Amino acid sequence: MNKNSSNIMALAPNTSNKRETVCIFGTGDFGRALGHKMIQSGYPVVYGSRSTQISNLIPKDAEVLGHAEAAQKAAVIIIAIQRQHYNFLTPLAEVLHGKVLVDISNNLKLNQYPESNAEYLAQLLPGSKVVKGFNTVSAWALQSGTLDASRQVFICGDDVEAKQMVMNIVRGLGLTPVDKGSLLAAQEIENYPLQLFPMWKFPIFLSLGLGLFFFFYSLALDVIHTYIYENNNFSFFIAITVPNRVFPVMALTLLGLVYLPGIFAAIIQLYRGTKYRRFPDWLDKWMLARKQLGLIALAFASLHAVFTLVTPLRTFASWRTSKQIISQVLSNETVLLNHTNAWLSDSYLAMGILGFFLFVLLGITSLPSVSNSVNWREFRFVQSKLGYLALILCTAHTMIYGGKWFLNPSAYKWYLPDIYMLSLVVPCAVLVVKFVLIFPCVDKPLTRIRQGWERNPRYSE
Repeated sequence: MNKNSSNIMALAPNTSNKRETVCIFGTGDFGRALGHKMIQSGYPVVYGSRSTQISNLIPKDAEVLGHAEAAQKAAVIIIAIQRQHYNFLTPLAEVLHGKVLVDISNNLKLNQYPESNAEYLAQLLPGSKVVKGFNTVSAWALQSGTLDASRQVFICGDDVEAKQMVMNIVRGLGLTPVDKGSLLAAQEIENYPLQLFPMWKFPIFLSLGLGLFFFFYSLALDVIHTYIYENNNFSFFIAITVPNRVFPVMALTLLGLVYLPGIFAAIIQLYRGTKYRRFPDWLDKWMLARKQLGLIALAFASLHAVFTLVTPLRTFASWRTSKQIISQVLSNETVLLNHTNAWLSDSYLAMGILGFFLFVLLGITSLPSVSNSVNWREFRFVQSKLGYLALILCTAHTMIYGGKWFLNPSAYKWYLPDIYMLSLVVPCAVLVVKFVLIFPCVDKPLTRIRQGWERNPRYSE
C-alpha cells in the first residue's frame, strides 16, 4: 500500500518549485498577451517600460518598473519591441550584461536586413546572451488558447544554457520548443511568419491555371458554339452549368496528379535500378505537394456535389421538364422508361457517391490530428490502397456519365473533344501504368529496389 502511494506521489508534479521571474520589455499587444500567459502558468512577471504607471491593459498581477530596475529583477528578459527601437538598450548594456535576452521581433518582408534582428541585437549588446524565440506564436493564439498548429516555438542561440532556460519557459507555458541550432538560424526563423502558404503556391497556381483553361474550354463549347451555330443564348450557363462541368473535371484531374508522381518515381527507380539517387527537383517538389493537390481536389469535388444537388432548382431545369411533359401531351405519346439509361444513371450516381466518400476519407486522414493517431501502415493503406480505389470509382463515374459522347460526332464541336474526355486523360494514364506496375514481374524487382537492392552498386555513392 505504501509502495503504491509513493509511486503515485512521484508521478505528481512538484508544485513547490517556484518559477523564476521573467522580465518583458514592451507593453504592446504581444508583450501583454505573453505576460498574461506567463502569469497563468505561474511565472512572476515584471514589465520594463518608459512609463511606470499601471494601465488597465497590463495584467493585474504584473509589476511595472523602469527598464533598468525591471532588468535587475530577472535573468531572462523578453525584448517585445521592434528592431528600430533597439537603440534604447545600448545605455542599459551594463545592467543587461550576462542576462538572457529573448528577441521575439519580426520584419515586414523577407530578408529585410542583411542580418537577422537577433544577430543585430547580439551586436548591440555583446555581453548579453541573445536567444531567438516566440516570434512564430501570435498574440491571438496566446490569448485564445494555442492550437496544434501554433504550439511549436522555434528557438536558436549560441549559448546552450541560455537556450535551455528559454526552452524550459516554453515548456512551462504548455508549448513545444524546437531547437534550430545557433543564432545563424535566426534569419530563417524570422522568415517563417512572412511566408504565405509556402507549400501551397505550386498546387494553387497549377489549380488556377487548369481551372481557367477548363472554364474557357467549356464556355467555348457549351455557350459560344451554341450561340454561333444554333442561335441559342445559353449565357446563363456561366453561373451553374459551366462551373459544374469544371468542378468534377478539376477534382478528377487533380486526384490523378496526386498519384502520377508516384508512378514516375517507380519508373525512375526501375530504370536506375537503385533508390539511392535523388529524384529530379521537379519530381521532388511535385511529390511534396501531393497533400495540397489532394485537398484542393477534395474542395472541387465538394463543390461539384453541392452544385449537383441544387441543379433541379434551376429555372432552366424546371422549364425543360415542363416542356417535355407538354410535348408528350400534345403529341399524345407516352415515353416508356428506358431501363438501360436507368441502370447507367443509377450506376454513375452510385460510383460518384462512393468515390466522394473515399475522397472525404482521404482528406480526413491527411489531417495532422488524425494521421498522428494511426501507424504508418494504416496511413499508407488509406492513402494508397483506398486512394487508388477512390480514383477508380471517380474515373468510372465519369466514364459512365460521359462515355456515350466518345462515339457521338455531335460531341466534337469545332473538332474538339468534350471536357469529360479531357478529364479522363490523366487518371486513365495513371491507372493503366499502375496496373502494369502491380504485375509480379515488375512489382518484385521494384520492391527489392525499395528495400535496398541495387542493380549496379556504384550508383549508391
